[in-house]
Amino acid sequence: MYKLLFLTVFISAFSFGQGFQVNLQGQQQQGMGAAGSALMQDASSLFFNPGGASFVHGNQVNLGMTPTIANGTFLEKNTNEMARTTSPVGTPFFAYGLFQIKDSSRLKLGIAFYTPFGSTVEWEEEWSGRFALTRLQLLSIFCQPTVSFRLSDRIGIGAGFVYSYGKVNLQKDIPLMDQNNEFASAELDGTSHGYGYNVGLYIEPTDHVGFAVTYRSQVNMELSQGTATFNVPASIEDKFPSGNFTSSLPLPQVFTLGLSIKPNKKLAIALDVNYVGWKAYDTLAFDYENNTETLVDTKSPRNYENIIAVRIGGQYKFKHGITGRIGFAFGISPIQKGYVTPESSGNNRVNYTAGIGYKLSEKFILDASILYTQVSREDTNLETGLSGTYKTSAFAPGLSLTYKF
Repeated sequence: MYKLLFLTVFISAFSFGQGFQVNLQGQQQQGMGAAGSALMQDASSLFFNPGGASFVHGNQVNLGMTPTIANGTFLEKNTNEMARTTSPVGTPFFAYGLFQIKDSSRLKLGIAFYTPFGSTVEWEEEWSGRFALTRLQLLSIFCQPTVSFRLSDRIGIGAGFVYSYGKVNLQKDIPLMDQNNEFASAELDGTSHGYGYNVGLYIEPTDHVGFAVTYRSQVNMELSQGTATFNVPASIEDKFPSGNFTSSLPLPQVFTLGLSIKPNKKLAIALDVNYVGWKAYDTLAFDYENNTETLVDTKSPRNYENIIAVRIGGQYKFKHGITGRIGFAFGISPIQKGYVTPESSGNNRVNYTAGIGYKLSEKFILDASILYTQVSREDTNLETGLSGTYKTSAFAPGLSLTYKF
C-alpha cells in the first residue's frame, strides 16, 4: 500500500497535464484566442512564429503578465463530500526584445522569456484526496534567443534556441498518525533543466493573406537532484528516509499551421491549428537515492495522447488608436480515462477571450486581454482509487506594454 501511495505522490509532482500548459504568451494574441502564428504585430512573434518576427517593424520591447485566478471543486463519489481549492493567484509572464541592426536590414535578433508551463494548486485541509495531494507548485521559465531573416518581401524564416528552467514543490499527507494524532506528511522539492528549439516559416503571398508553419520542439526536463522530505512517526523513519531523487519529464512538441486574413486595414482574422505531442509522456520513472522495501525505484504508465487545439480570433482597429479583439479556443485533453489527478481535471477545454489595445503615443502601446474557461470531469484514478467529479473555472485578466524605438 505504501509503495502505491508514494508512487502516486511522485506522479502528481510532475503531471504537466493540459491544466498546466499556459497559452498566455502575448496580450494581442490572447485577446484573439491565442491565435497569432500568421499575424505579425509585435515582438511576441518571437514565440508565436520566429519566421515572421522579421516582418515586425522597428525595434520593440514588450513586457506583460496575466494573473490567473482558478477555483476548483471535487465531489467525492461515494460520500458526496465536497472539497475546494484555495490556490493562490498564478502569475504567467513574458518579456520580449526584438532588434534590427539598421533600418533597412532584413535580419532581426530577439530574446524572449516566457512561462509556457506552470501553476499552483492548493486544496483545503483534510479534503478526501489529501493522501494524493495537498499543494503543488509548478514553474517553468523558457529563455529563447532568436534569429529571424526575411528572405524576400513575402517570405521569412527564423529559429530560436530554448533553455528551460523548472521548479516543483509538492506536499501531501500520509495515512499514518503520530503521537499527536496528526497525519504524517511528505514534501518534494527540486529544480530541472532542459533544451529545445523554436522554428518558423512565414509567407505573405498578398497584403491581405498570411500563412505560417511553426514547430516548437519537445523539451526533456531533467531533474537530477530533487529532495524528498518525510515527516513520519519516529518508529518508521527508517521506512521513509529523506534524501535525493532523480527523474525526467518530456514537455511536448507543438506543430502549428496558421492563417491570417486582412480584408482591409482595420480588420484582421487569425486561425491557428496546434498539434501537441503529449504522447511522449507515456511513462514516468523515478530513481531514489535511499531505497527501502517501502520506497523503491518506480515506473508508472501515464499513456497521454497527442491532441489538437484550434484557436480563432479577430481584431478591429477603431478610431483614436483603439483596437478591439475577440477569440475562441478549443483543446482536447491528453489525459485518458483513469488517469485524472487532483492537480488537473484533464478535460476538453473551451477558452473564451476578449481584448483591447490603446496606442498611448508613437512609441508606447498598451494591450489588455481577458480569458475565461470552465471544465468538468468525472473519473476514478486507477492507481489511487480516488473517484469523483472535478470542476474548475479560471479567470485570467492580462496587461502588457510595448515600447517601440
